[in-house]
This record gives sequence, C-alpha cells and structure tokens, in this order.
Amino acid sequence: MSVKPLDLNVAKNSIVLSKGKTSYLYSKPLKASKIGNTAIVYCEKNFGAVDGKTANGLVRSSDKYKILSVIDSEKSGMNTGALLDNKVNDIPICLDLDDALASAFEQIGCVPDFFIFGMAPSSGMLSLHERSILLEAMAHGMNIVNGLHEFLNDDPIFMAACTANNVMILDVRKPPSKKDLRLYSGRIAEVSCPRIAVLGTDCAIGKRTTATVLCRELNARGIKAVMIGTGQTGLIQGARYGVALDAIPSQFCVGELEATIVEAFENENPDVIIIEGQSSLSHPAFSSSSFILRGSRANGVILQHAPKREYRCDFEGMQTPTPESEIHLIETFADTKVIGLTINHEGMSDSEVSAAIASYQKELGISVTDALSRSPEHLVSMVVAAFPEISANLLTAA
Repeated sequence: MSVKPLDLNVAKNSIVLSKGKTSYLYSKPLKASKIGNTAIVYCEKNFGAVDGKTANGLVRSSDKYKILSVIDSEKSGMNTGALLDNKVNDIPICLDLDDALASAFEQIGCVPDFFIFGMAPSSGMLSLHERSILLEAMAHGMNIVNGLHEFLNDDPIFMAACTANNVMILDVRKPPSKKDLRLYSGRIAEVSCPRIAVLGTDCAIGKRTTATVLCRELNARGIKAVMIGTGQTGLIQGARYGVALDAIPSQFCVGELEATIVEAFENENPDVIIIEGQSSLSHPAFSSSSFILRGSRANGVILQHAPKREYRCDFEGMQTPTPESEIHLIETFADTKVIGLTINHEGMSDSEVSAAIASYQKELGISVTDALSRSPEHLVSMVVAAFPEISANLLTAA
C-alpha cells in the first residue's frame, strides 16, 4: 500500500492512493479533515516503550487531536490499544509514512491535518533521518507538532518548508519570552481547593496517565477537577492549563506553575486541582518535581511506582528507589502528605499486581491501586478519603 505523487498524466495538484491493483485519485490542494485536527503519530521502534510515552499517551487519551494511526515499523499491523492495554481500539500501527497516509485516506478521504513526533528521547533532539521524515510529512501538507527541546521554528530549513508547503510547526516546549515569564508571588495561597500532585519514583512511569484517569473519573462522578499539565505530552493531549516545566529557566519554574494554577482556579472554580508530576524528587538528573511541589504547594501527593522496574529508565545501574524512601523524601521536602500509591504494572501479571497492592497497603499504611488495570473508583475513593470536604458533589451525583 503506498501513496505516490502524480506526474505528467494527471494534474499536479493531485495524489493517488494505490492499494493492491486499485488506485484512488484525490485532488489537491489538500483539504482539511471534516473531523478536525486529525493526526498521524510518529513513534518508530518505540511505541509501547519508555521513549514512546508521547505516542502512548495520545493513543490512550487525546482531547485535541483525532489520532488516525501510529508509525512503528517493528509493530506494523498490530493494534495500538491491544498492544498498550489489551483493549482493541480503532488506531492501527503502520509501517511508514506512505502506509499511514493510505490508512488515513481509507478513514477520512484526505491527508491528515497534523504529523506528531511521538517520541521523547533523552537527548531531546531529532536525528537526521527523523528530520527527513518530518520534512516529507510537510511536503504532503501536514502541520508538525514537535515536543522536543529542538525548536524547529528556529531552523531555516524547516521555516522554508513551512513557506513552501503552507503549513505550520507547533514547538510545544518553546517557552515565552523571558520578559513574559512570571516569578513566584505567593498567590497560590489564594487557591482554596485541594491541590494534588501525582509524583513518581522515576521518569516515564505513568504519572500523566494516572493524573488523566483520576481527573476524568472525578469529573464523571460530579467532582469538578482540573488537570495542570507540566510536560509536552499533556500539552499535546490538550490540557487547557499547563507549562512545559523542563523548558523554562529554573528561576521562573515555580512562578510559572503557580500562575498557571491560579489561572485555572480563578477561571474554572474547581473542587480539586490535579497537577501532573515530572521525573521524581529523588532523581539526581532532574529537578522538575521540586518545582512542582514548591509551585503548587500541594496539599496531597499520589505516588506512582513500577515494582518490576529495577533501574531508572535511561540510567542503567541507577536503582529505582522504594516507595517508602520516596515518600519520606517528599514529606520531608514539602509540607504535604502522600495520600496513596498507584502501581505501574509493566512486566507484571494480574496476580502480581494484586499481591503488590496488598503488600504495599500493609507496608505503607495508605491506599494502593493501579489506575489502568483496576477500577478508577479506587482512585476517587483515595482522594475523597483524604479530602472529605469535596465529597458533597460526589454524593449529589450518586
């Protein structure tokens, strides 16, 4: 299956989809999808893995984009939902860009609106091959969503491609001008609703996923919750409030997060605010968790942990801390309380998850669950038990 530009035999502003012996002609200029914000996600050799967390997150939840397919040649032909969570969805895994475009034509009859770079490598930079793939997608008329530290709007080659193809690039991590960045003001004290940070014992361990599930379930049960995104994936997914903390100069991180939380509180009047965590407080390579605890002044923390993860991702030989040690560090560093533990079940059977939940509950004396493999009711109960004042709306909804 392939999509090939036409030449002398048909109009220049056309492309043809060939599937087997059948060809379908589609005219250009390439019209936008009637669905709106349709997208292909590029995640070569990384879908379902740690560095594919942006693609993984978009498949599980996306308020901003309609995901049509994921590109990963090693898993081509598989279903994204079945691979991630053993739940079949309507998002296939495609071999390459041509295959993904052919799939898009079968689904919506035109080229998608966006091409999303769905990986988060530790380098934060594009390889030469990845640059060529993005430029090829632009040549087909797709806008680019880039969550890396490399800002493509500063690259003359990509700027020329934008002009030539009448497309745009969204550099999600690009911070505001320094003159527009905000310092800590203390106004977080005006936020009267509970603020819960979802932190973890490592990077890419499921903090954003747990925060998303919790926020969605609270709202479904009558408790108005707003999520604050703190990384590129949450912002790409469509978080209404957020800041890519790791792209902000350190002097302004606490103030930017504080200001964002205050804005969400004033605009939405929520019952509870959920703050997505980054990395872990104990991680020697990253400082985002400290900024999150300071900027949010979280009243409570939910800690995410992967029992089978022996070493921190991207740091071979650096052992993952125990929940007990991370909890002690969090509660020593900040005036807060860890109200529950959530399990990342990577590499675990269902019986092992159940055993881990029982063991940690006994060891730590707090509520424990798995946001994906167990009922989200457990997450809601965890929050309501810690903050019973928000239960009025829950009871009314029930």
